Amino acid sequence: MIRLLPGIVFACAGLPVAAQQSSDDCSELRNVVMSAAHVTSARVISASETLPAYCEVRATALPAISIEVRLPVEDWNGNYYQAGCGGFCGILGRADAGSSWINAMRPGLERGYATATSDSGHHALSVVDAGWAYNNPHAERDWGWRSIGETNRVANTLIEAFYGRASEQAIFQGCSTGGRMAHVASLRYPEMFDGIISGAPAMDYPGLVATKMSWNVQANTAADGSQILGPDEASVIGQAVMDQCDAVDGVEDGAIADPRQCRISYEGLGLTNQQLDTLGKWRTGPRNAAGEQLYPGGVPEGSETFWWLWLTGNAEGNGKLVPAFASGFGRYMAFDEDPGPNWTPMDFDFETDPSRMRASSEAYNGDNPDISAFRQAGGKMIVFHGWADAIVTPYKTVEWYEQASEAAGGEDVLKENVALFMVPGLDHCGILPGLGGINAASLDPLTPLEAWLNDGLVPQSIMAQ
Repeated sequence: MIRLLPGIVFACAGLPVAAQQSSDDCSELRNVVMSAAHVTSARVISASETLPAYCEVRATALPAISIEVRLPVEDWNGNYYQAGCGGFCGILGRADAGSSWINAMRPGLERGYATATSDSGHHALSVVDAGWAYNNPHAERDWGWRSIGETNRVANTLIEAFYGRASEQAIFQGCSTGGRMAHVASLRYPEMFDGIISGAPAMDYPGLVATKMSWNVQANTAADGSQILGPDEASVIGQAVMDQCDAVDGVEDGAIADPRQCRISYEGLGLTNQQLDTLGKWRTGPRNAAGEQLYPGGVPEGSETFWWLWLTGNAEGNGKLVPAFASGFGRYMAFDEDPGPNWTPMDFDFETDPSRMRASSEAYNGDNPDISAFRQAGGKMIVFHGWADAIVTPYKTVEWYEQASEAAGGEDVLKENVALFMVPGLDHCGILPGLGGINAASLDPLTPLEAWLNDGLVPQSIMAQ
């Protein structure tokens, strides 16, 4: 669909549609005037490897959303591709500095899309740095949802100025926090994107990062502050899981098709009662004193090979990102009143703290299963999640899909607009290679989404060919 863009004061109206834009056309974008936003730089980047030459435009949407737009100087396909960001974001274009397609503009640019991303509204030193949110509700709002719409508005203004016409189709792609953004987009901006790719969506941050991650930290911390389960135990546990559960799906391939089918005995592994207690708490997920589940599921069987990065660290002292995320979120982002830098996940109270995160839930969450407005607009969504994800539990995504099916009137109805792919053996967003080498490079959700949007072909697989 062609999008009408209100609020353009000057957009080089009347430019002819050209097969190739010049460096002067790119430089002229510095003079584009927009409401509550301004361009800070515009330059042509030469073609390299798989990327075509493009006009790189940096812009700021007020108060502080840094945006990068990449416009192919020739052979634009007439469409738009927007990427999310990971963790607490804060580093503009971070995903495109690496080789993965996750949260990157690269896959769109390679196929001729005009592309864009943002830092979600703040600058940070790393994706686990949440200090920017301390007593800063405007920044939290921009991270939660507003940066999605502002990135789209600014990018499409520049597209019209550069090419002389609006984009005809729009796609959003994101994983983890980017997956959360994908779901938020379907709820808050249901007509903005024709197609959405959501990977390992962290769609309920207060439930996941505050409640579940604090539960995992507390469960793995002894009374003297020492760590209960470490990388050695992770290796022993992982081997037992594979020995007993790999073949349950009928194939011994080093990947568990559905960890909910696993029934594992840990007897004879040399684990202490304290270690077994921690493992049991990790598997079940957070509960209050009454035994009520506070967040669906826990750490899945088959994810143990990735625990060093997320939960236990390794012998060299690397990894263990869950405590870092839980600490930053709890200190500065989770609660109605920020407790500040002295708070730790050990302070989380499972009886009282879940109810103290109503404001952040409203600002951040994208787990509402009623996506009827997006469906009515004709939107198509591919959702994928690794069954071996140790940080963003796949059980939440399965729960969301089941609830979305019910809200739509049945799974057959939901399948007209949503395709879910649960991938055995896949780490969180495919960051680390699993057994057999499966990682993000093994996936290609964009090709089937394009075929769904343009040819009506319902996706059957997201595995790269």
